[in-house]
Amino acid sequence: MRVTIQRVSEASVRINDVVVAEIERGILVLVGIKNEDTFEDINWLTSKISKLRIFPDEKAPMNKSIIDVNGDIIVVSQFTLFASTKKGNRPSFLFSGEPDFSKKMYFKFVNDLEMKTGKKVKTGRFGADMKVSLINDGPVTINIDTKNKE
Repeated sequence: MRVTIQRVSEASVRINDVVVAEIERGILVLVGIKNEDTFEDINWLTSKISKLRIFPDEKAPMNKSIIDVNGDIIVVSQFTLFASTKKGNRPSFLFSGEPDFSKKMYFKFVNDLEMKTGKKVKTGRFGADMKVSLINDGPVTINIDTKNKE
């Protein structure tokens, strides 16, 4: 699994000009899934995200987690996180997970994140053409890959 986490002061997801998810202070999580991903990857990643200290306090600019600040979360499926640009100019998505598998893993990811943060996680709609808007706070953008664990 691969995620891009953005600390936001606000974010929203629109589908066909209808707002389906909207948050204020919190994080926007774009999540990409491969066929090789496992429930162990989800568990590791949701634990990491829920405890990731990327919010400021009076001591440091990155000292509190999403739980500590009682922030909101939007998760959006993003198969393009596994784009390969090795050949030519058109990205290939051969490394992205198959839709049925990815959908199951996506909902498991959202559910695990809710359980670990104790908050309702807002989402886009899996497989939909979405318009994602955000104001990146900081800016803070973190990329995490469960196969790399850096």
